[in-house]
Amino acid sequence: MTPQDFLARRTQPLRLVIFDCDGVLVDSEGIANRVTARWISDLGWVMTPAESDRTFLGMSLDDMMPVIAARIGRPVPEGWRAAMMADFLATLGQEVNAIEGAIAALDGVEALGLPWRMATNSSHAEIRVKMTRLGLMERLVGRAHSFEDVARGKPAPDLFLAAAAAEGVPPGECLVIEDSGTGARAARLAGMQCLGYAPHGHHDAALRAEGAVLFRSMYELPDLLRACLRIAV
Repeated sequence: MTPQDFLARRTQPLRLVIFDCDGVLVDSEGIANRVTARWISDLGWVMTPAESDRTFLGMSLDDMMPVIAARIGRPVPEGWRAAMMADFLATLGQEVNAIEGAIAALDGVEALGLPWRMATNSSHAEIRVKMTRLGLMERLVGRAHSFEDVARGKPAPDLFLAAAAAEGVPPGECLVIEDSGTGARAARLAGMQCLGYAPHGHHDAALRAEGAVLFRSMYELPDLLRACLRIAV
């Protein structure tokens, strides 16, 4: 199914777009996988950045910790989490960039008069570093929802439901933009349609398995939503 056909079948108006952060707005996943693979390898679970991506895509660090402990056969050393996070934040602050077309997508959503929010398994500290480097922090004030704000991060629906509630919009009138099966599952459980951003095709199967319909470029998004709005009104 094309994203145009998918959106044309909406039975409720579109009143809120909810973006994931990493891999959708911010090109941070390569950095995260590189740092994560190095620190976990030091614990004895030797992995490459690509293996980190396959293992942890879409997961919060809190969710990763028991997986790591189970694999290495012992608790993660005290202070390891904080040290890895400090390294990650420092690297983000020096290297992270926006996903190609993401700023244009945000501009396009705003030009259509659609509210938008961001819901992410990142911490607020991560959000500040990423968005400050990209010059987006002022635009994000009041719109950022972190896993730290809810009882359960993705794949639970809590983050997306919190974003919808903050905007005063029913779940069925939201559209989620995600890049991982974990995030797409959270959208499905929240009762929200999901477009899966999949520029390279690496996560197509995981996204489709959770009901997401794929698109390949963030530059496409405003036109997709414009067509949807014409249908909905």
